[in-house]
Amino acid sequence: MNRLLASTLSCVALVLIAGHLGCQSPASPVNPPAPVAEAAAPAPSQNPKIMNAKVRITTPHGDIVIRLYDETPQHRDNFLKLVQEKFYDDLLFHRCIRNFMAQGGDPNSRGAGPDAMLGMGGPGYTVPAEINPALIHKKGALCAARQSDQVNPERRSSGSQFYLVQGVTMTDDQINQVEAYVQRKSPGFKYTEEQRNVYKTLGGTAQLDMDYTVFGEVVEGLDVIDKILSQPTRPGDRPVADITMKMSVIQE
Repeated sequence: MNRLLASTLSCVALVLIAGHLGCQSPASPVNPPAPVAEAAAPAPSQNPKIMNAKVRITTPHGDIVIRLYDETPQHRDNFLKLVQEKFYDDLLFHRCIRNFMAQGGDPNSRGAGPDAMLGMGGPGYTVPAEINPALIHKKGALCAARQSDQVNPERRSSGSQFYLVQGVTMTDDQINQVEAYVQRKSPGFKYTEEQRNVYKTLGGTAQLDMDYTVFGEVVEGLDVIDKILSQPTRPGDRPVADITMKMSVIQE
Protein backbone atom coordinates (compact mmCIF):
# COMPACT_ATOMS: atom_id res chain seq x y z
CA MET A 1 0.00 0.00 0.00
CA ASN A 2 1.54 3.35 -0.96
CA ARG A 3 2.34 6.00 1.64
CA LEU A 4 -0.50 8.36 0.71
CA LEU A 5 -3.14 5.64 0.76
CA ALA A 6 -1.81 4.27 4.03
CA SER A 7 -1.88 7.69 5.67
CA THR A 8 -5.39 8.45 4.52
CA LEU A 9 -6.64 5.06 5.65
CA SER A 10 -5.13 5.65 9.07
CA CYS A 11 -6.72 9.09 9.01
CA VAL A 12 -9.99 7.28 8.66
CA ALA A 13 -9.68 6.06 12.18
CA LEU A 14 -11.50 8.77 11.41
CA VAL A 15 -12.32 11.63 11.97
CA LEU A 16 -14.99 13.70 13.10
CA ILE A 17 -14.92 14.53 16.74
CA ALA A 18 -17.70 17.02 17.40
CA GLY A 19 -18.28 17.47 13.70
CA HIS A 20 -14.59 18.06 13.02
CA LEU A 21 -13.30 16.19 9.95
CA GLY A 22 -9.67 15.10 9.94
CA CYS A 23 -7.12 13.21 11.98
CA GLN A 24 -6.68 14.61 15.48
CA SER A 25 -3.17 15.06 16.78
CA PRO A 26 -2.47 12.97 19.88
CA ALA A 27 -0.76 16.05 21.31
CA SER A 28 -3.86 18.21 20.98
CA PRO A 29 -7.04 16.12 21.22
CA VAL A 30 -10.39 17.77 20.66
CA ASN A 31 -12.96 17.02 23.33
CA PRO A 32 -16.62 16.76 22.36
CA PRO A 33 -18.93 19.38 23.84
CA ALA A 34 -21.33 18.57 26.65
CA PRO A 35 -24.57 16.92 25.48
CA VAL A 36 -27.35 19.35 24.63
CA ALA A 37 -31.02 18.93 23.83
CA GLU A 38 -31.35 18.37 20.10
CA ALA A 39 -33.98 19.92 17.88
CA ALA A 40 -35.59 17.89 15.13
CA ALA A 41 -34.12 17.99 11.65
CA PRO A 42 -36.49 19.20 8.92
CA ALA A 43 -38.74 16.48 7.46
CA PRO A 44 -38.08 15.74 3.78
CA SER A 45 -40.23 17.62 1.31
CA GLN A 46 -42.25 16.12 -1.52
CA ASN A 47 -42.27 19.43 -3.40
CA PRO A 48 -41.25 18.69 -7.02
CA LYS A 49 -39.90 22.25 -7.32
CA ILE A 50 -36.87 21.33 -5.24
CA MET A 51 -35.96 18.24 -7.23
CA ASN A 52 -32.56 18.56 -8.96
CA ALA A 53 -31.85 21.60 -6.81
CA LYS A 54 -28.60 23.49 -7.32
CA VAL A 55 -26.70 25.79 -4.99
CA ARG A 56 -23.99 28.32 -5.80
CA ILE A 57 -21.10 28.70 -3.36
CA THR A 58 -19.21 31.95 -3.88
CA THR A 59 -15.64 32.06 -2.55
CA PRO A 60 -12.68 34.41 -2.98
CA HIS A 61 -11.25 31.84 -5.41
CA GLY A 62 -14.30 31.52 -7.64
CA ASP A 63 -17.79 30.05 -7.70
CA ILE A 64 -18.80 26.43 -7.21
CA VAL A 65 -22.16 25.09 -8.38
CA ILE A 66 -23.45 22.01 -6.61
CA ARG A 67 -26.30 19.71 -7.55
CA LEU A 68 -28.01 18.20 -4.52
CA TYR A 69 -28.98 14.54 -4.76
CA ASP A 70 -32.66 13.66 -4.61
CA GLU A 71 -31.59 10.24 -3.29
CA THR A 72 -30.72 11.98 0.01
CA PRO A 73 -33.86 14.10 0.58
CA GLN A 74 -33.32 14.93 4.24
CA HIS A 75 -29.83 16.27 3.60
CA ARG A 76 -31.00 18.06 0.42
CA ASP A 77 -33.88 19.79 2.19
CA ASN A 78 -31.85 20.71 5.26
CA PHE A 79 -29.06 22.20 3.12
CA LEU A 80 -31.56 24.20 1.05
CA LYS A 81 -33.24 25.47 4.21
CA LEU A 82 -29.94 26.70 5.65
CA VAL A 83 -28.90 28.30 2.35
CA GLN A 84 -32.22 30.13 2.08
CA GLU A 85 -31.82 31.36 5.67
CA LYS A 86 -28.33 32.71 4.78
CA PHE A 87 -26.90 30.45 7.50
CA TYR A 88 -23.69 29.84 5.54
CA ASP A 89 -22.97 33.40 4.47
CA ASP A 90 -19.58 34.63 5.71
CA LEU A 91 -18.64 31.29 7.30
CA LEU A 92 -15.17 29.89 6.66
CA PHE A 93 -13.69 26.86 5.06
CA HIS A 94 -11.99 26.23 8.38
CA ARG A 95 -10.25 22.91 7.69
CA CYS A 96 -8.47 22.36 4.39
CA ILE A 97 -6.28 19.32 3.76
CA ARG A 98 -4.64 19.08 0.35
CA ASN A 99 -5.41 15.85 -1.54
CA PHE A 100 -8.24 15.20 0.91
CA MET A 101 -11.05 17.74 1.42
CA ALA A 102 -12.17 21.28 2.34
CA GLN A 103 -14.57 21.53 5.29
CA GLY A 104 -16.88 24.37 6.32
CA GLY A 105 -20.25 25.15 7.82
CA ASP A 106 -19.34 25.81 11.45
CA PRO A 107 -21.37 28.89 12.51
CA ASN A 108 -18.67 29.70 15.06
CA SER A 109 -16.29 30.45 12.19
CA ARG A 110 -18.08 33.68 11.26
CA GLY A 111 -15.65 36.43 12.20
CA ALA A 112 -13.50 33.96 14.14
CA GLY A 113 -10.08 35.10 15.30
CA PRO A 114 -6.99 33.31 14.03
CA ASP A 115 -6.59 31.24 17.21
CA ALA A 116 -10.24 30.17 17.51
CA MET A 117 -10.85 26.43 17.81
CA LEU A 118 -13.36 25.62 15.09
CA GLY A 119 -15.25 22.53 13.99
CA MET A 120 -17.70 22.04 16.85
CA GLY A 121 -20.55 24.36 15.89
CA GLY A 122 -23.87 23.57 14.29
CA PRO A 123 -27.56 24.52 14.17
CA GLY A 124 -28.51 22.46 17.24
CA TYR A 125 -29.61 19.26 15.51
CA THR A 126 -28.26 16.39 13.45
CA VAL A 127 -29.62 14.74 10.30
CA PRO A 128 -30.26 10.98 10.03
CA ALA A 129 -27.68 9.18 7.90
CA GLU A 130 -28.59 8.63 4.24
CA ILE A 131 -25.57 6.56 3.27
CA ASN A 132 -25.99 5.06 -0.20
CA PRO A 133 -23.48 2.73 -1.92
CA ALA A 134 -24.31 4.37 -5.26
CA LEU A 135 -23.09 7.75 -3.99
CA ILE A 136 -19.33 7.75 -3.57
CA HIS A 137 -16.63 10.16 -2.42
CA LYS A 138 -15.44 11.12 -5.90
CA LYS A 139 -13.69 14.42 -6.44
CA GLY A 140 -16.27 17.18 -6.10
CA ALA A 141 -18.60 15.21 -3.84
CA LEU A 142 -20.52 17.21 -1.23
CA CYS A 143 -20.60 15.26 2.01
CA ALA A 144 -21.82 15.71 5.57
CA ALA A 145 -19.41 15.91 8.48
CA ARG A 146 -20.32 14.04 11.64
CA GLN A 147 -19.16 12.91 15.06
CA SER A 148 -17.17 9.71 15.40
CA ASP A 149 -18.74 6.25 15.67
CA GLN A 150 -17.84 6.07 19.37
CA VAL A 151 -20.38 8.76 20.23
CA ASN A 152 -22.50 8.51 17.09
CA PRO A 153 -23.03 4.85 16.13
CA GLU A 154 -25.98 5.77 13.89
CA ARG A 155 -23.61 7.97 11.83
CA ARG A 156 -25.99 10.93 11.98
CA SER A 157 -24.71 13.95 10.11
CA SER A 158 -23.88 17.37 11.44
CA GLY A 159 -26.78 19.74 10.88
CA SER A 160 -24.61 22.18 8.95
CA GLN A 161 -20.97 21.13 8.54
CA PHE A 162 -20.00 19.71 5.18
CA TYR A 163 -16.91 18.96 3.15
CA LEU A 164 -15.99 19.05 -0.52
CA VAL A 165 -13.79 16.21 -1.71
CA GLN A 166 -10.54 16.63 -3.59
CA GLY A 167 -8.74 13.36 -2.98
CA VAL A 168 -6.37 11.59 -5.38
CA THR A 169 -6.58 9.21 -8.31
CA MET A 170 -6.17 5.53 -7.50
CA THR A 171 -4.98 2.30 -9.10
CA ASP A 172 -6.98 -0.90 -9.26
CA ASP A 173 -4.86 -2.37 -6.46
CA GLN A 174 -5.54 0.63 -4.25
CA ILE A 175 -9.27 0.46 -4.98
CA ASN A 176 -9.22 -3.23 -4.06
CA GLN A 177 -7.53 -2.42 -0.75
CA VAL A 178 -10.08 0.28 0.07
CA GLU A 179 -12.94 -1.99 -0.99
CA ALA A 180 -11.71 -4.61 1.48
CA TYR A 181 -11.43 -1.90 4.16
CA VAL A 182 -14.99 -0.69 3.55
CA GLN A 183 -16.29 -4.27 3.62
CA ARG A 184 -15.22 -4.59 7.26
CA LYS A 185 -18.08 -2.27 8.20
CA SER A 186 -20.32 -2.91 5.21
CA PRO A 187 -20.18 -6.61 4.26
CA GLY A 188 -21.07 -7.22 0.64
CA PHE A 189 -20.01 -3.76 -0.48
CA LYS A 190 -18.45 -3.77 -3.95
CA TYR A 191 -17.52 -0.99 -6.36
CA THR A 192 -19.09 -1.04 -9.80
CA GLU A 193 -16.86 -0.74 -12.85
CA GLU A 194 -18.15 2.79 -13.37
CA GLN A 195 -17.21 3.76 -9.81
CA ARG A 196 -13.77 2.21 -10.25
CA ASN A 197 -13.22 4.22 -13.41
CA VAL A 198 -14.23 7.40 -11.60
CA TYR A 199 -11.63 6.80 -8.88
CA LYS A 200 -8.97 5.92 -11.47
CA THR A 201 -9.58 9.00 -13.65
CA LEU A 202 -11.19 11.72 -11.51
CA GLY A 203 -10.06 10.59 -8.08
CA GLY A 204 -11.57 11.04 -4.64
CA THR A 205 -11.41 9.79 -1.06
CA ALA A 206 -12.73 6.25 -1.40
CA GLN A 207 -11.69 5.40 2.16
CA LEU A 208 -14.66 7.44 3.42
CA ASP A 209 -17.27 5.49 1.45
CA MET A 210 -20.15 4.04 3.50
CA ASP A 211 -19.04 6.05 6.54
CA TYR A 212 -20.42 9.50 5.68
CA THR A 213 -23.47 10.70 3.78
CA VAL A 214 -22.69 11.97 0.28
CA PHE A 215 -25.53 14.29 -0.74
CA GLY A 216 -24.41 16.25 -3.77
CA GLU A 217 -21.69 16.92 -6.32
CA VAL A 218 -19.95 19.82 -8.01
CA VAL A 219 -21.20 20.42 -11.54
CA GLU A 220 -19.31 23.68 -12.15
CA GLY A 221 -16.14 25.05 -10.61
CA LEU A 222 -14.32 21.84 -9.75
CA ASP A 223 -11.06 23.75 -10.19
CA VAL A 224 -12.08 26.08 -7.34
CA ILE A 225 -11.64 23.19 -4.89
CA ASP A 226 -8.07 22.82 -6.14
CA LYS A 227 -7.49 26.56 -5.69
CA ILE A 228 -8.85 26.49 -2.14
CA LEU A 229 -6.71 23.51 -1.23
CA SER A 230 -3.58 25.06 -2.72
CA GLN A 231 -3.63 27.83 -0.11
CA PRO A 232 -1.13 27.71 2.77
CA THR A 233 -2.52 26.53 6.11
CA ARG A 234 -1.54 26.95 9.72
CA PRO A 235 -1.41 24.13 12.33
CA GLY A 236 -4.89 22.62 12.55
CA ASP A 237 -5.34 22.90 8.76
CA ARG A 238 -7.06 26.30 8.80
CA PRO A 239 -6.01 28.46 5.84
CA VAL A 240 -3.67 31.30 6.76
CA ALA A 241 -5.89 33.73 4.82
CA ASP A 242 -9.56 33.23 5.64
CA ILE A 243 -11.62 31.64 2.86
CA THR A 244 -15.21 32.79 3.25
CA MET A 245 -18.34 31.54 1.54
CA LYS A 246 -21.71 32.84 0.47
CA MET A 247 -24.45 30.56 -0.83
CA SER A 248 -27.58 30.99 -2.91
CA VAL A 249 -30.13 28.65 -4.42
CA ILE A 250 -30.03 28.68 -8.22
CA GLN A 251 -33.53 29.28 -9.59
CA GLU A 252 -34.17 27.46 -12.87
